[in-house]
Amino acid sequence: MTKYFAALMLCLAHPAQAWEFTPTPVCTLTDASSPTDLKLTYDGELYTLVLSNAEGWPNNPIFSIRFAPLGPYISTSKHQIEGSTLTVSDTGFGNVLNGLQINQTAQITLGDMVRDIDLKSARAPVGTFKRCEPGVPMS
Repeated sequence: MTKYFAALMLCLAHPAQAWEFTPTPVCTLTDASSPTDLKLTYDGELYTLVLSNAEGWPNNPIFSIRFAPLGPYISTSKHQIEGSTLTVSDTGFGNVLNGLQINQTAQITLGDMVRDIDLKSARAPVGTFKRCEPGVPMS
């Protein structure tokens, strides 16, 4: 009985990794551990960030992400909102990927609405995502 209790305690001491990477059908990084779900895809040409918030999103012309504590702070007017989903697409996402990988929190801001995404377990999955080449099997 003691052996099983020790194994259970070891599992509880290490929280499950919320961030997940999958290479198929396109490179995909997801996190559902925060109140705002995040999905980032890369198809070889376009990066697409999808943020889902059960409360919906306010209509605001500027969408921002502040990565803390090391930055950067990124803003854009090229986002789209449909119901509870906010989407941003671009051909370059280097600053976003670096921000996700080296910080503790991503603070999403749209008007007066602010949502935090926990990045504490994102480092390794983001690193794998950065090396992903769509259509190339990963070993």
